[in-house]
Amino acid sequence: MDEFKVPSDLGRIPGKIHCGEGFSNFTADQWRNFFLIYATVALWNHLPGKDRKILTYFVRVCMILVRRIVEINDMKEAHELLIKIIKLIEECYGEEKITPNLHLSLHLCKCSYDYGPLYSFWCFSFERMNGLLGSLPNSHRQIESELMRRLMTEAQINDIINSSSSEVIGLELLDKRPSVSFLSEFLTDEMYRFLMNSRNISESPITGCEEFPGKFLAPQSKDIHLEEQIYDLLIEYYEDTYVDSIFRKLFTENLPNSTIIINRANRYGRCQICAETFGFAAATRHIKSSFVLAKFINRDGNSVDIYLGQIQFFFEHSVHLSSRNLTHKLAYIKWYKLANLTSRFHFSIDDDVKTCNVKLWEDSFYPSSRDNIIPIHNILGWFILVKYKKSDRSNAREYLAVIPINRKFHLR
Repeated sequence: MDEFKVPSDLGRIPGKIHCGEGFSNFTADQWRNFFLIYATVALWNHLPGKDRKILTYFVRVCMILVRRIVEINDMKEAHELLIKIIKLIEECYGEEKITPNLHLSLHLCKCSYDYGPLYSFWCFSFERMNGLLGSLPNSHRQIESELMRRLMTEAQINDIINSSSSEVIGLELLDKRPSVSFLSEFLTDEMYRFLMNSRNISESPITGCEEFPGKFLAPQSKDIHLEEQIYDLLIEYYEDTYVDSIFRKLFTENLPNSTIIINRANRYGRCQICAETFGFAAATRHIKSSFVLAKFINRDGNSVDIYLGQIQFFFEHSVHLSSRNLTHKLAYIKWYKLANLTSRFHFSIDDDVKTCNVKLWEDSFYPSSRDNIIPIHNILGWFILVKYKKSDRSNAREYLAVIPINRKFHLR
């Protein structure tokens, strides 16, 4: 379990997991992390074929249902998979294993149609509130009444703060508590535009100068020179992005109607997009949040594929184009190599690649190219990686098992 490189804000599960009663203290949040992150890789070689199917279908269902934004077609897929899971359990383990909870799971999608995604009414928030209540000081005697008095007092204070009365003496001493949610800092329509831009890169190509719900974070270096190789790649990026324009370096041949690309940029180590902070490879503290998935338009111009890589740094670069100054928000990313098809879909069921929740990739990067520079809008989210061998042989080839993580608001 320790080999999984999990970003710190995704939570943790106990370091030692024992069978049976050892799982009884798992919270709902820990169960979610166990199945979405650890279960497929950790259990695959220990399960027979039917149990692999059950696990794969269940992980896919969890991946769909715990999103903050869920599409109707995905809900239908989740419901169909739940039916398959229950039929497989009945076939393998008998009718007595079909518990009331399994029956109730068939109503999850109907509940979501009525109340929205499960995220809006599941029990994680109650667990978190129970933890907060348990951490409050008390006399260990009349805990319930003490907590209720405290909650009522704080509610009255909030009412005073929110009132516009100027007659309350000392009101300036009471200030509203800042929200702990990063999502509250951004307007809904701003996040929606970012969501649509990220999803439809083939229909509305992104240049990098579009607005995004977030900001760059330290460490930062202002007005620096990019390495010559990266400078060349940046010019290639602009040539691919603005196909009707001509770009060149300073002090090179003055082509007609050409635009000079100045080798000056602001470099950053981290980028906050809504509630998530993406790190970079050079910082040990942030390296686990530097592994990202991103979208690419294929060479045919018609299809879009997802690739995975590691962020080296973020940067802002400005170029004067069409009588205005355009500031582009970009990321420099090294991309992992694809494994062959047989290895890549090792965790699939019945050779159906669509059932593959975890894919294998090569543990090496592609050579540097223009594709190393992308707009931050093309970043889909994090992935978690762990080294994996398909067999127990000492000379077995080592791959990277890649587990994609749902975003705080979901992109596809």
